[in-house]
Amino acid sequence: MSATGIRLHAPAPGWSLEADIVVVGSGVAGLTTALRCSAAGLKTVVVTKARLDDGSTRWAQGGIAAALGEGDTPEQHLDDTLVAGAGLCDEEAVRTLVTEGPDAVRRLIETGAHFDTGPEGAIELTREGGHHRRRIAHAGGDATGAEISRALVEAVRAQSIPAVENALVLDLLTDGDGRTAGVSLHVMGEGQHDGVGAVHAPAVVLATGGMGQVFSATTNPSVSTGDGVALALRAGAEVSDLEFVQFHPTVLFLGADAEGQQPLVSEAVRGEGAHLVDADGVRFMAGQHELAELAPRDIVAKGITRRMQEKGTEHMYLDARHFGAQMWENRFPTILAACRAHGIDPVTEPIPVAPAAHYASGGVRTDAHGRTTVPGLYACGEVACTGVHGANRLASNSLLEGLVYAERIAADIAAQHAGNTLHARVPAPVAHPETPPHPLLPPEARFAIQRVMTDGAGVLRSADSLSEAAARLARIHAEAAGALAEDGKTAEPGVDTWETTNLLCVARVLVAAAQRREETRGCHWREDRPDRDDETWRRHIVVRLNADRTLAVHTTDTADFPPTTSLQEK
Repeated sequence: MSATGIRLHAPAPGWSLEADIVVVGSGVAGLTTALRCSAAGLKTVVVTKARLDDGSTRWAQGGIAAALGEGDTPEQHLDDTLVAGAGLCDEEAVRTLVTEGPDAVRRLIETGAHFDTGPEGAIELTREGGHHRRRIAHAGGDATGAEISRALVEAVRAQSIPAVENALVLDLLTDGDGRTAGVSLHVMGEGQHDGVGAVHAPAVVLATGGMGQVFSATTNPSVSTGDGVALALRAGAEVSDLEFVQFHPTVLFLGADAEGQQPLVSEAVRGEGAHLVDADGVRFMAGQHELAELAPRDIVAKGITRRMQEKGTEHMYLDARHFGAQMWENRFPTILAACRAHGIDPVTEPIPVAPAAHYASGGVRTDAHGRTTVPGLYACGEVACTGVHGANRLASNSLLEGLVYAERIAADIAAQHAGNTLHARVPAPVAHPETPPHPLLPPEARFAIQRVMTDGAGVLRSADSLSEAAARLARIHAEAAGALAEDGKTAEPGVDTWETTNLLCVARVLVAAAQRREETRGCHWREDRPDRDDETWRRHIVVRLNADRTLAVHTTDTADFPPTTSLQEK
């Protein structure tokens, strides 16, 4: 698959490093890949947008799902995952996840992660939405991600794996044959490296996390601006199922005008027995699903949204007063502190909650070894679409996916290294392109994009709302492209303009996919198409970026993905 020739407007790299593999991202997926590759003798460099310990992983509260408990089996975990995925999971990908998952968690413990244990030393397990068994391992009560991040960062530092921190990845570098040759990046602030540079390597792993900042309100940190998906699209890779954005049902409601990252109220709170109620104290999920408040997230988010519409309110409530102070302080100290910081005491009053953008179930399309449709480019974690999540991610499968598929990517790259195929060519990136660069958007366009997406492509969607969103995004795109074409002007290159340009790219793809899928499935809810249509739409929607910056959107013939290797060979 040839690249589009499109790159962000940026200065040519002024410095460079060389490696066998460059890992972009420092969450569970990125750091696990780096540790395994380094252990295999590969010269590994980690590039991360903030600090090593500041990725999305550290914000994960609930835990990591695996069949570790007595009586639980990978087959039961598989069944729950397939149900949550609403007919679009790749069953073999899920089987890989659930069968390799328990040992991957044990290796994580060997790396240094400490999970909460009971009096006899066994790992404590809880339930979350969509799970029929207690299989969620947690740490620090509700600080699982922070503990996993701590353990992995310490291991990376102990192995002295080089890391370039505070660096925004810009574009994939390719050689004359279109194969991966590294990445260009911009280091923010002073340090050993500064400004635009490059890491030359024959293998690149994107582990850049999500794109929640494309919406006004999200649980994602500010760095989650879809950089990996946008880079992959410009490199010619395929992106799939981007319409399936999971909105977490219970995010602390801070007001209708609240923007940016919002505090999450973990699903584990419901797993321990909290109830969703309206202002009158009525439980409204009971009777809507056999699992009530523990139904899959898309069902709970829809239930909350419907009740909000019925009552004409902007939020519902999560009532866990019956937990008592001791349980709140021991089991959910992080959430308790966040609520109290905003003037709410869950011990004595219900918590106001509303859905907010949380997780991208789709992403850069990969095979079972994390390989994308671009030779040498891998993707792992939230940025990837492995087929595990289908139309709706099962709670706490995300950390597990990062672990399992990171190990598979590392094994694939190590095998190539052992067979000398990784070093059959020395990365020789093609020269900085002479073609017109991708127009950059001014930083203020970021808020316009977020409003467009929240209004037209949020929890509730319709043909009209999506059409309006597409038109408004097209105007934003046309204004920037027109200015570049007419007088060569574009916004000044910089982190804010690069991020905003990436957000527009992923927003256009998300809306295009949501327009194409004329049904309701998983976390894609079309008000004008309320039914699930397996006959027509049990398919995947795949998007590529054309050289003229238009989108090529197509639907697969079946629920199966075509192999990525066949496209690499074209």
